[in-house]
Amino acid sequence: MHKPHIRSRESIDGDGRIPSVPKNRSALTFFGLTFALSIPFWIAGAVTNIQLLPAIPVSALGLVCMVGAASILVYRENGLTGVRALLERSFDFNRVTAKIWYLPTILLMPCVMVSSYVVMRLMGVELPAPQVSFVATLILCVVFFIAALGEELGWSGYAIDGLQDRFGALGGALLLGVVWVVWHLIPLLSVQRSLTWIAWWSLSTVAYRVIITWLYNNTGRSVFIAALFHATINVTYFLFPIQGSYYDPRVTGLIVAFVAAIIAFAFGPRTLTRARAVHSQASFEPIQ
Repeated sequence: MHKPHIRSRESIDGDGRIPSVPKNRSALTFFGLTFALSIPFWIAGAVTNIQLLPAIPVSALGLVCMVGAASILVYRENGLTGVRALLERSFDFNRVTAKIWYLPTILLMPCVMVSSYVVMRLMGVELPAPQVSFVATLILCVVFFIAALGEELGWSGYAIDGLQDRFGALGGALLLGVVWVVWHLIPLLSVQRSLTWIAWWSLSTVAYRVIITWLYNNTGRSVFIAALFHATINVTYFLFPIQGSYYDPRVTGLIVAFVAAIIAFAFGPRTLTRARAVHSQASFEPIQ
């Protein structure tokens, strides 16, 4: 049975800190297990050259390794009850008490990509007009949300709380963002992305993790929200002309990094919530 921890309605405890996680929960163990489980997928991507979608190799199916690693470790901690609780967080939208947070979750990435398109046009890049099919977009939303859950049940559902408990919200997000980048390196190299492309893409990816952590902390630690925003990253990439082939990670990376920096400054690097330490607003609730 989990011991109760004091936390506020914004998922911050009475002294303004992110609630602590079970002492036996190790992000390093989770990362090691995730990478170990990913090896067969990386090998498959290297030897087959199969692409699930343009520039997405078959090794991308390794996204199941995050939820797999988290499930294995949670099972070791709390058995099947813990695994069930972890998987149920896929649709934990009941944690989102302030519905206003759906706006940045859903609209931020379309705004980023529209800004990227405009900036590239101002730079003199000849871009075709975007072609958006409602049916195709709906299919992409469903596919990428399911894929995002495979990652976020691990990254957000298991790893991030311990990291930000130890390093603060911004520090934990940056560290997790770097690990997220490293996990993607082999798939990116397998589709022959250049090192320059990967470097700028890495900037945006680390910044995305800061934004995801910001949304996660402000929505009652909702994995659903984290996965929903994660899905919008991939959907808007494929809606960028043509199926992302004109996408410039340099432009988007700088825009996303700027957004993440504003968020960190405005909401504070310690918790990314701007929550005030008020004991009168705290409530007892078990940390899962």
